Amino acid sequence: MYLSRFLSIHALWVTVSSVMQPYPLVWGHYDVCKTQIYTEEGKVWDYMACQPESTDMTKYLKVKLDPPDITCGDPPESFCAMGNPYMCNNECDASTPELAHPPELMFDFEGRHPSTFWQSATWKEYPKPLQVNITLSWSKTIELTDNIVITFESGRPDQMILEKSLDYGRTWQPYQYYATDCLDAFHMDPKSVKDLSQHTVLEIICTEEYSTGYTTNSKIIHFEIKDRFAFFAGPRLRNMASLYGQLDTTKKLRDFFTVTDLRIRLLRPAVGEIFVDELHLARYFYAISDIKVRGRCKCNLHATVCVYDNSKLTCECEHNTTGPDCGKCKKNYQGRPWSPGSYLPIPKGTANTCIPSISSIGNCECFGHSNRCSYIDLLNTVICVSCKHNTRGQHCELCRLGYFRNASAQLDDENVCIECYCNPLGSVHDRCNGSGFCECKTGTTGPKCDECLPGNSWHYGCQPNVCDNELLHCQNGGTCHNNVRCVCPAAYTGILCEKPRCEEAGSCGPGSRAAAPRGSRAAPALLLTALLGTASPWAF
Repeated sequence: MYLSRFLSIHALWVTVSSVMQPYPLVWGHYDVCKTQIYTEEGKVWDYMACQPESTDMTKYLKVKLDPPDITCGDPPESFCAMGNPYMCNNECDASTPELAHPPELMFDFEGRHPSTFWQSATWKEYPKPLQVNITLSWSKTIELTDNIVITFESGRPDQMILEKSLDYGRTWQPYQYYATDCLDAFHMDPKSVKDLSQHTVLEIICTEEYSTGYTTNSKIIHFEIKDRFAFFAGPRLRNMASLYGQLDTTKKLRDFFTVTDLRIRLLRPAVGEIFVDELHLARYFYAISDIKVRGRCKCNLHATVCVYDNSKLTCECEHNTTGPDCGKCKKNYQGRPWSPGSYLPIPKGTANTCIPSISSIGNCECFGHSNRCSYIDLLNTVICVSCKHNTRGQHCELCRLGYFRNASAQLDDENVCIECYCNPLGSVHDRCNGSGFCECKTGTTGPKCDECLPGNSWHYGCQPNVCDNELLHCQNGGTCHNNVRCVCPAAYTGILCEKPRCEEAGSCGPGSRAAAPRGSRAAPALLLTALLGTASPWAF
């Protein structure tokens, strides 16, 4: 009888609990990185994917306001109460603790009334916009696990943007837009998270749900993390395997919930009407009593502990990993490429531990040019990593481009590779063949391509001769300059000064000084015949 009553009460409690708790308190079972198990070989470690617990991340952040002097109270000023916008005898004074509203009051413990809150200066400089950027920085990558909740003690702003950064504040992307009129403020149609789906869950939306001006019981603005999770895990997040599977296989989805910084951009305070009441500008300001951000350190499923030391969050990495996010393998554990852990299969996941390097177990043949190897899964082979002494190759047995093999040195000699030293002006590229000979450009010769073939002269590389003192004589008194051009007398032109200038103008006459001498028109033909005759060693 008592047993049946106990079972009935237990069943009732389970039913009530399931109704009262819409979301599971613990997500998966990833709180252990390894455990010892017994096998035929004895006691061994069994590794599992693991992650830190979700916690209140506001304990570890740094806050920055822009502009820096936007907080009220310096100088002291009066402002209007939220419930009665025309009762303007409240005072903000930074020099009096009871009347000060510094930024840290956004993150302190909120007990019962009265609430503590940060507050901006009032809109006394209207119509100049009253805009504030509130930046929350962790100096660490974190993964969001619950809704971001912002509680206002002023009216909720008419216009606001929540932004995120993944690179410590260097670049920013919008997370969500908030406005009383999305179309007017941001040229976006209003939506809510309920309008999204699995396929559009990453869409950046503008919502009008949270911008209602002065409403005493409507102080809160949400960024809905769990509602987005629910597209994959169901309304009460019961099917976490589905969500974890998506996070594992869709990098963009996981990155969507990952941040290093958040920025709240307050663009227009709650006005409550169409027009701003310029006679009572002390009504308009921003005031925030609480910001909630729950998440965990991103440790790539290689740690369960995240330590806060010297104002810095760091993962205590397992699985032979290291780095702030456990994002690389430890020294001597680079036997295969680093990989993040995997949530699947549920409930233990896959650890993807870093394994010892081949070098650390004495099987790394690199001829003394490297002491580290890596195992390539795809090729099922071991390669040397970071070859020194200008070597390369699977076993550091080849020379880097721009070097060639020293025939007199052994493979393990530090001087096994010699630089090619190809002349950059005379060679096609900086590489040479196995004998050290470079590939030369046209007209160039020599092992290093720093000499010219006959008929060429060096001028920023080997260039074909235009003239010389042997075969290609400058005519009509012209002189050969560096084999690249003839310097002609004033009355002549042409490559070899063979052409009277008066011919260009058609003014040459019998009495002209530049008239071509008898038979001079045959000079180019005779020169060509001479060149052809001299060029052939068998001409006779």
